[in-house]
Amino acid sequence: MIRTKFLKCGLLAAVLGLGALIPATLWAHGGGSGVDVDSCRIPVGGFWVHFTAYQPQLTGTTEYCDKIPETGPTTLVFDYEGKALRNMTVEFEITKEPEGSRVFYQAPATYPTGTVNATINFTEPSDYLAHVTLVNEGQKIDAHIPFKVGVNQTSLSGTTWIIIMVIVVALSYILYLSNAGFKKVVDSLLLIKKKT
Repeated sequence: MIRTKFLKCGLLAAVLGLGALIPATLWAHGGGSGVDVDSCRIPVGGFWVHFTAYQPQLTGTTEYCDKIPETGPTTLVFDYEGKALRNMTVEFEITKEPEGSRVFYQAPATYPTGTVNATINFTEPSDYLAHVTLVNEGQKIDAHIPFKVGVNQTSLSGTTWIIIMVIVVALSYILYLSNAGFKKVVDSLLLIKKKT
């Protein structure tokens, strides 16, 4: 009786934990109006620029921001949010960190479409920094966003491991309730531990 209540409480905790983790995972790249929700947005002097990276030869139209999985040709896209920046002069630069060596530079210009594209061949896995500089009335306002290239995508994140564990616990509990042989083995293990 006590074990059954314990197992039911464990399953309930697992399901609630999974329910709490899934929304955070699903909304990690956007879905809200706040700055905290989308790490690909760069504030530049009261305006916003959205940074996206693509590796069409590897992953098609999959969008990346702060972690780009492979080295090689990568298309970087800077999109203005709103129309105010379209009339201002903006420059873009990508530097390899920590040394700060320049790997890409787009001279100051106006971009009436609100979008700037550049394809860069990243040859080394490393940390990089995207710089966006607004040149307005003789003043320069610089903002940047760090990102990594050549990130090992085979390793699972901590959140993914937690979700896997919750699913395994939930499936084990369902098997415990539905399979008499498995229930007998688990009960005998619990009794052995209880006696020692």
